[in-house]
Amino acid sequence: MTDVVRVGVLGCAEIARRRMLPALDRCPDTRVTAVASRDPARAAATAEPYGARVLPGYAALLAAPDVDAVYVPLPLALHAEWTEAALRAGKHVLAEKPLTADADRTAELCALARARGLALMENVMFVHHGQHTRVRQLVADGALGELRSFRAEFTVPRRPEGDIRLSPELGGGALWDTGVYPLRAAQHLLGPDLAVVGAVAAATSGSAVDTAGSALLRRTTDGVAAHVSWGLDHAYRSGYELTGSAGRLTLDMAFTPPAGHRPVVHLHDASGSREYVLEAEDQVANTVAEFAAAVRRGTAPQADTLAQARLLADVRRAATI
Repeated sequence: MTDVVRVGVLGCAEIARRRMLPALDRCPDTRVTAVASRDPARAAATAEPYGARVLPGYAALLAAPDVDAVYVPLPLALHAEWTEAALRAGKHVLAEKPLTADADRTAELCALARARGLALMENVMFVHHGQHTRVRQLVADGALGELRSFRAEFTVPRRPEGDIRLSPELGGGALWDTGVYPLRAAQHLLGPDLAVVGAVAAATSGSAVDTAGSALLRRTTDGVAAHVSWGLDHAYRSGYELTGSAGRLTLDMAFTPPAGHRPVVHLHDASGSREYVLEAEDQVANTVAEFAAAVRRGTAPQADTLAQARLLADVRRAATI
């Protein structure tokens, strides 16, 4: 492999065109070398700004010798098939979240990557933003006293007709699209020992997939409760709150902050309210840099991905989606 990680992209999804390809292009450790799509014209328009070549299909990209790693922004229903194919072709993989819709399948892919010495990383970007590290530091330093509860929401407005997130055949649904964020945040801030107490899901406006949901979780070690909500047909909301015996902490713009956004952590306790204004960070760039480092190591951390897959499965069962 060359010093720069040469990345091939499967498909021309919006998140690839709008966020990931520009970040891969800006990162000094990665370069976009190829784009594959079933739509040659769209692939050409996607590849042209980066000087990448267009390949006629996904299999051709996996066979390309100038591709070290593959980015998979395909619909969820296609993640497992093409992630496995990329790993078997000897390519490192960065796949959109969730990695698959089945916890056992996720475990199989992680095991395959480990066996082949390849990095397999799930593209959960918000965990690479330093604002959450600052929150964890405040909690660990006792700013809230003893932790009692966690609440998180990630909801977005109604999707247009034909959006893949509304297609059951393509793995659509709010749990997979927006539910991952507050559930992963609970895991990120409370740890992996979370049990699902109950969950609900609903399909609004006659949708063929779930467009709203919430879950009540319990940390098994001490009973700390977490209430998380998500949706695809809601007013926009992206934030969380931690409450303890001595204080309360809130964070808005928690999951998809723009690169220029300066996060503000609000802390409320018996002495009053104060704000911690943090430096702006580009979580997309941070994620790409971490993937490049994982490729060089030949491995990526998988414990959080596996715990998330199990938690999603438990929520799905509890909500009878």
